[in-house]
Amino acid sequence: MNLEHINVLITGGSRGAGAAIAKTCANYGANVILHYNSNHAEAVAVAEQIGGKCTAVIAEDLSKPGAGARLWAQAKAAAGHVNALVNNAGIDLVTDPYGDDAQWVDGWAKVMAVNLQAPADLCREALVDFKAAGGGRIVNMCSRASIRGDAIDHPAYAASKGGLLALNKTIARGAASDGVLAYALAPGWINTEMAPTDPDVLRTAKAEIPLGDFAQVEEIGALVAFLLSDLCKSATGATFDINGASHVR
Repeated sequence: MNLEHINVLITGGSRGAGAAIAKTCANYGANVILHYNSNHAEAVAVAEQIGGKCTAVIAEDLSKPGAGARLWAQAKAAAGHVNALVNNAGIDLVTDPYGDDAQWVDGWAKVMAVNLQAPADLCREALVDFKAAGGGRIVNMCSRASIRGDAIDHPAYAASKGGLLALNKTIARGAASDGVLAYALAPGWINTEMAPTDPDVLRTAKAEIPLGDFAQVEEIGALVAFLLSDLCKSATGATFDINGASHVR
């Protein structure tokens, strides 16, 4: 598998799945533009591991208006051109309908900004450039929650990821004639810092997974690298479940 033709912007690349995606793509030859929010030291550490295949490390708070467009412009300035986008960054805040008003309003605003508006803005910028260049690739990190819903106190997360999944399908259908390929990943729990640590919660979470464990970040990285390789273009528009058979369709 060869990704030497790929210049990829990866959001949320300082740790977890984003870091694994960046390292795996670089190992297959891709040039990586690494985005992070506030974890500068961790982002630099990932860049150092990647070495010369890391074109740039860019900070941008995706909860701020216009962040997606600013990030895309910086990535292009650093790399010359970008022909692949991986929208990996995401947050999950409690938005309990039975909670207080401030938590509900603030939580929805921030989750939707980071998980949907910023990725949508990045996709928009990418689509314009990809159309002019004759094609490009987009991978959107959605979630099992985008298909089956989430816990009652996390509706904003499920809604944001459901919106991103619908956006991905729309791009795949509407931009294929421009050479744009768009894929969605819908993992369940991934073994990252966002995974539960309380023993009782952890036991319950793993008990619903027939495979018996959370997905590993290396699995996410491997699938993203494959999708960016153009080895199976006809999979554009598909959603790839990575959840140990905890939710099958």
